[in-house]
Amino acid sequence: MSIIVNKNTRVLVQGITGREGSFHTTQMVEYGTQVVSGVTPGGLGKEVAGAPVYNTVADAVKETQPNASIIFVPAKFAPDAIYEAVDAGIPFVVCITEGVPVIDMVPVYDYVKRKGARLLGPNCPGLITPGECKMGIMPGFIHTPGKVGLVSRSGTLTYEVVNALTEAGLGQSTAVGIGGDPIIGTNFIDAIAAFQDDPDTEAIVMIGEIGGADEEAAAEFIKANVTKPMAGFIAGRTAPEGKRMGHAGAIISGGAGTAAGKIEAMEAAGIRVADSPSKVPALLKEAMGV
Repeated sequence: MSIIVNKNTRVLVQGITGREGSFHTTQMVEYGTQVVSGVTPGGLGKEVAGAPVYNTVADAVKETQPNASIIFVPAKFAPDAIYEAVDAGIPFVVCITEGVPVIDMVPVYDYVKRKGARLLGPNCPGLITPGECKMGIMPGFIHTPGKVGLVSRSGTLTYEVVNALTEAGLGQSTAVGIGGDPIIGTNFIDAIAAFQDDPDTEAIVMIGEIGGADEEAAAEFIKANVTKPMAGFIAGRTAPEGKRMGHAGAIISGGAGTAAGKIEAMEAAGIRVADSPSKVPALLKEAMGV
């Protein structure tokens, strides 16, 4: 089983004829994802990797019935793309775009929630249910089907840990990259709660980084609600105080959001925290008793 996406997910790509959109659409189709259509204003009649292109999301929904959308458009257009997808009735939207201003994401976040839809991102690598559906830019070949759910703020760390899990014989149910921006649609708690409720996910990996308080909030939730074995990693242990580390959300402010504080909170919740990504599989196996 999986969370959020599976072999029945029907994907619409917004910005499908652009460089990134067309490249990753082709990659998703080659992986086996059902990409049923795409949208580029003025692109009606074109085709990318076998998917017909429409001028609007509403037209694409009417003709091809997608139940998920992935966005590859420039930052200044991304908020409107999210609004358009949600207004067309699409229940799950992935926004890969980075550089979306926080001030724009605040009303977007509220709007998506009020509409009852789910947003993943922005500034995220997407998600993958191995062997069934890939929505985003994750390299499919490192994933293998299995029982471990993974959620991460970092794209490249996701790939590193997934590869280590696969090499250790630990396949994944779904791997979710939530993104590192301050305002994101799906957070650690959302993903971990879904993994806890998924009968075929037997263990969970959580990959965080310095900045913000999302990991600490997730640890409190885990302590009260999660019964499955967990392991994790926090990036930025050696970062100087106040140093920004790539993501807009990865900044320590006023002494909060430190690696040490996050590790302490996670360990208090029963999560085995590795001191390097390569050690996550061994700690997870210990937690699973295998």
